[in-house]
Amino acid sequence: MSQKPSPLTYLSGFGNEFVTEAVPATLPVGRNSPQKVAHGLYAEKLSGTAFTAPAVENFRSWFYRIRPSVVHGPWREIDCGLLRTGPCDEVGLSPDQLRWDPLPQPADARDFVAGLTTMTTNGDASLQIGIGVHIYCINWPMHERYFCNTDGEMLIVPEQGAITLHTECGILKTEPGEIALLPRGMKFRVVPSDGDDTGYARGYVCENYGRQFRLPERGPIGSDGLANRRDFLAPVAAYEDREGSFELVTKFAGKLFACDIDHSPLDVVAWHGNLTPYKYDLARFNTIGSISFDHPDPSIFTVLTSPSDTPGTANADFVIFPPRWMVAENTFRPPWYHRNIMSEFMGLIHGEYDAKSGGGFAPGGSSLHNCMSAHGPDRDAYEKAVNAPLKPQKLMDTLAFMFESRYVMRPTQFALQCPALQKNYRDCWQDLPKNFTGNGGKLG
Repeated sequence: MSQKPSPLTYLSGFGNEFVTEAVPATLPVGRNSPQKVAHGLYAEKLSGTAFTAPAVENFRSWFYRIRPSVVHGPWREIDCGLLRTGPCDEVGLSPDQLRWDPLPQPADARDFVAGLTTMTTNGDASLQIGIGVHIYCINWPMHERYFCNTDGEMLIVPEQGAITLHTECGILKTEPGEIALLPRGMKFRVVPSDGDDTGYARGYVCENYGRQFRLPERGPIGSDGLANRRDFLAPVAAYEDREGSFELVTKFAGKLFACDIDHSPLDVVAWHGNLTPYKYDLARFNTIGSISFDHPDPSIFTVLTSPSDTPGTANADFVIFPPRWMVAENTFRPPWYHRNIMSEFMGLIHGEYDAKSGGGFAPGGSSLHNCMSAHGPDRDAYEKAVNAPLKPQKLMDTLAFMFESRYVMRPTQFALQCPALQKNYRDCWQDLPKNFTGNGGKLG
C-alpha cells in the first residue's frame, strides 16, 4: 500500500530545514524523541557533507523509513552503456569548437538509467571535483527499477516532455522550463510523461562531482534578484510500501552496480533536514542587465554555482539566457566574440539562441567551447545586431543555458563519432568579412 500526496504539493525555500510527514505523529520532537520510532519505523541519516562541515555548508536529512537502506542483496557490476565518468580520456583533446544536433529518440525501450548518454566530462569523481554532462533520451518508466548516484548530485534540465521524479523525500514533477536537482546518494525512479504509462522525454544532466550547487553570491546586486530562495520547491513526504522483485542500480566510482531488493527503497514515511531534492521554475529568474550602455558579463545570468577551492572560479556554474528586455544604448547586444578561461557546454530548451540566428543550434542540441576556444555570434546574428535600430527590444521565444566549469571538458568517444556531431560548425564564422577601413598606424 502506498500513500502519495499530490506531486504538486511542495515545500518552499532553498536549503531550508524542512519537516514533513506522510503519517501524522511520525517525527520525534525534542526531548520527546522515543527509544523506538513511531509506527515501527527505522531512523536513518543521509549526510551530504562531512559531519564536521561548517554549519552554512552542512547538509543532511533524517529519514524515518519502513526498512533501513542496508536491506538489499549483493551488488553485481552491470554494463554502463554510454554513461561515462571523469576522468575519461577515451579520445584525445583538441581546441576545436564543437556542436551537436539533438540526439534522436531511441528505437528500443530505455528508462532513465539506460537512456543516459555522456557527452563530456572533466575532473575526477573520486576526488570530488569536476562534472559530467549527459543527455537523457527515455521512453520507458522505471516501475521496478531504482537508481542512486554516489558519484555526484544530478542537475536535470528537461527539454522535451515532462518527467516525474519519485524520490526518498517525495515526488517532483518537472517540465521543460523547470530544473530539478537530486542530491548525491538519493534513491529515485523516473517516469516520463504525466503518468505511469510510456512516454518520450529528453533533456540534459549536469552530474556535479564537486561541492553542492548553491545560489551565487549577489555582490553589489544586493539581497534580491537572480534566483530567489523562496522559489525553490522541495517535495512533501510520500512513501511507497511495495513488496516484490525490484532492482536497485547505483553509480559508484564511475561504474554501475545492481542488486536485487524485495521492497521499494522509497519507503520514507517522514523526514526532516536540509538535504533534499528540489525543483525551480526558470521563468522565476529575475534577470539583471544594463539600463545604460555596455554589455555585462554573462555571470549575471547564474542560477546556481558549485564553488571550487579558488574563490570566484567555479567548479561548475548553471547559467541561463531567458526571455528578457535589451535596452542598452550604443551597445552590441548579443554575446560578444570571446575567449574564456572557463569551458562552456551549452544547450537549448526552446526557441532560438540570439547569438546563433543563422541556424544549426536547435532545441535539444548542444555545443562545447573549451578553455580559450574562440566563439561568438555567427555572421547572421552579427549582421542583424550591428544594423538593428538601437531601441528597447524584448527577446521572447528563447531559453538557452550553459554548464560552465573551470576544468577543460573532454568529449567522449560517442560525442566525437556520433552522427549528431556537426562537422562544419566552425563554418558559421568563416565568412565574416574584413570590414577594416583604417590606413594609419600599420606595423611593419
